Amino acid sequence: MLNGQRFPFIERPNNSAGMSNVMPYLPVTLIHRDRSLEMMALLDTGASVNVLPYEVGLQLGAVWEDQTVPI
Repeated sequence: MLNGQRFPFIERPNNSAGMSNVMPYLPVTLIHRDRSLEMMALLDTGASVNVLPYEVGLQLGAVWEDQTVPI
């Protein structure tokens, strides 16, 4: 693997019952036009799609109704 990096497994609450999961998160900067957000993203090496939460898209100024790529 070229230029490999390691990211810590971080414990996050999973539900209202107080249970938690330990998963790999990495810091990311999301940019859309003139807006940017820094946040932690789940590193899922087995995923075939990436999902952006609706609220995050709104904070970045995305207009969901204008998106033309079906899921």
